[in-house]
Parts: sequence; structure tokens; C-alpha cells
Amino acid sequence: MSDDFNMSMRKFLKQVGVTSQQAIEEAMRGADTAGKSYEARIVLTIDGLDLEHVVTGQIKGQE
Repeated sequence: MSDDFNMSMRKFLKQVGVTSQQAIEEAMRGADTAGKSYEARIVLTIDGLDLEHVVTGQIKGQE
């Protein structure tokens, strides 16, 4: 793959990671999350390509 492709993909994935973390932290701020675990799911789609990628996991609240 080309350097331009790799750089654009890394830039996109960095943006996804940073903005997703900020959104999760904001949603959990002020909520009673102690001892709770939350199911999380990310769905990645790309217009023009036949791609739907789903990632699931758990996020534990702060103690």
C-alpha cells in the first residue's frame, strides 16, 4: 500500500480513537459507574466499499 494510503488511514484511526475516548469520558462523567461494566460496540462502514466492521467489548466504570 502507498504511503499516502497509510498516512490517511492512520490519521483517520487516530481521530476515531481520540474522539471516541472523549465521548465515552463525557458520557461517564458524573454518572454512577462504580462497579458497573458497559457493553460497547463500534461499527465502521466505508461509503463506496462493501465494508461493515463491528468491534465489541466492555468498558468498566471507575471504582
